[in-house]
Amino acid sequence: MDPSTTNDRSTVVTTRRKIALGFTVILVAGFCIPQQLSMPVEGANASSYNEESFWYYPWGRSVTHKGVDLFAKEGTPVLAATGGVVLYCGQLKMGGNVVLVLGPKWRVHYYAHLQAVSTNPWTIVGRGATIGKVGSTGNAVGKPPHLHYSIATLVPYPWRIDADRQGWKKAFYLNPITFF
Repeated sequence: MDPSTTNDRSTVVTTRRKIALGFTVILVAGFCIPQQLSMPVEGANASSYNEESFWYYPWGRSVTHKGVDLFAKEGTPVLAATGGVVLYCGQLKMGGNVVLVLGPKWRVHYYAHLQAVSTNPWTIVGRGATIGKVGSTGNAVGKPPHLHYSIATLVPYPWRIDADRQGWKKAFYLNPITFF
C-alpha cells in the first residue's frame, strides 16, 4: 500500500471530523443565544391583534393562518422582534414586500405585507431596529394595513404535531403571541 494514500485518507477523515465538529458547535451556539422578543409594530399592544388568529382555519390559499396579523396605521414602523441576520428582503406573491430574519434558536422571523422595506440582506439587526413599514401588499391588497408576523423554526418540534388541518406544520411554526 502506498503510504501517501494512507496519509490522504487520514487527512480527509480529519477534515471531515473538523467540519462536523464546527457544524455542531455552530448549531449548539445558535440554541444557546438567548431570545428576547418584543412587539414588532411600533406602538402595538394586545388590542392590535386577535389572539385566536394563529392557526386559524380556513385562511385562503395558505389554508391555515400560520402567524398573527398586527393592525396599525399604514406607514407605522415595523421593528425587528429579535436581533438576528436578515436573510431576505424582497417580494413574494402572497406576502408582498417581506423581510426574513434569522434569530436565536434557529428561528426565522417573517414580516409580510410591508409598505416599504428599510433593511438589506445579510445585515445584522438588533431587537427594535426599524426594518420596514406597515402596509397592505401581496394578498393583503384591499385589506386594512397590517403586519403579518410569523416565527418558523429550522429545527422541527415533532411533539407539536396534531390532527388539525396542516397539523404536521405545527412542528415548524410557533405562535408569536406566546412571546409578546
